[in-house]
Amino acid sequence: MINIEDKKECCGCSACVQRCPKQCIVMKEDEEGFLYPVVDKEVCIDCGLCEQVCPVLRQREEREPLEVYAAFNKNEEVRMQSSSGGIFTALAEPIIKEGGVVFGARFNEDWEVVHDYVETVEGLSAFRGSKYVQSRIGCTFSQAEQFLKQGRKVLFSGTPCQIAGLKLFLRKEYENLLSVDFICHGVPSPGVWRQYLNEFIVYQGNKKKISFFPSKPIILNSIRDISRIEFRNKRLGWKKYSFALTLSVAIEHGTKNTVLLSEPYNKNIFMKGFLADLYLRPSCYACPSKCLKSGSDITIGDFWGIQNVKPEIDDDKGICCTIVSTNKGIFHISRIDADKIISSYKEVFQGNPALINSALLPSKRSKFYKHYPGKSFIQFVYHETRLSIIVRCKIWIYNLLLKKFVK
Repeated sequence: MINIEDKKECCGCSACVQRCPKQCIVMKEDEEGFLYPVVDKEVCIDCGLCEQVCPVLRQREEREPLEVYAAFNKNEEVRMQSSSGGIFTALAEPIIKEGGVVFGARFNEDWEVVHDYVETVEGLSAFRGSKYVQSRIGCTFSQAEQFLKQGRKVLFSGTPCQIAGLKLFLRKEYENLLSVDFICHGVPSPGVWRQYLNEFIVYQGNKKKISFFPSKPIILNSIRDISRIEFRNKRLGWKKYSFALTLSVAIEHGTKNTVLLSEPYNKNIFMKGFLADLYLRPSCYACPSKCLKSGSDITIGDFWGIQNVKPEIDDDKGICCTIVSTNKGIFHISRIDADKIISSYKEVFQGNPALINSALLPSKRSKFYKHYPGKSFIQFVYHETRLSIIVRCKIWIYNLLLKKFVK
């Protein structure tokens, strides 16, 4: 029977819930906004299946990759819509065209992050772009298993721990399954994300006014007037990405106007808290799936530092590092419509320490959760991540001297 005594011992993959033959396990949100399994002991038969599919209890061995590439999608539009180089779409399109199914993370109508599947190339757009919130897996492992048993090709994408959970859940290797994970910094709390969205809307009678950005307030009828959220908008470039909201705002005579609001990633409050590791899942500080232990066929991510190792392809539109760990992965990567340049695991790791290292537990995390959810999330993160006056003065003086003496 699954018994979570230490929150670090559960990554929230939901494999145990979906494998339970008595359906006596449910996922419930804790005080930090993360989902954990809760067992109905009156119904449980102690079969042990939940423990057998747990990626924390049954960790795989570390692996060495077979091939490594720097790559980007040849379709410029797809590439710009993607967080890095658009390789996920390049892998997914052939699966769809061969009658297969692709699983990934998307936003629902309330801007929660959920796992889902699509069967059309057009549907892949919902999965493009990073979503820095832990996705709710739901019953997608079971759905993928049914498609696999029917003989359909399946691409399942997710975090390393989600892929590890899927592989254990399936209990056998399927030749028609392509598993793709990504280099993961850690997953922020869905509860914190929900509070963040709630705080950016201030209730004023029957209307709601956005106070999230310092610009002139915009009146909304509901949160569903948000038509797009991008954690990694590349209008200013791949390296200087922005957090962006697209709004469909009602104006006079019932017509709607589209408004884009964006902030640099290092100015946006939610992104600052995420990058400071304030509200990652406890298991992320001791990740069970680092060092390619997830069992995935292919691992993708941003090729940070590409300008240092392969400057000739760095156009600031996004480059994917593509790490291939199985022969099946080699086959699929060989047929994608993308530009690929041979690289190395060492070159990727130089800009992506999260390949091997878990996030460090910040001392301010406990302080943050003493405030959550009662006090203002935005105010707390703003004050706790703001540089001190002394540091800001030093930076100002440094920049002043730099302008004066460097020409």
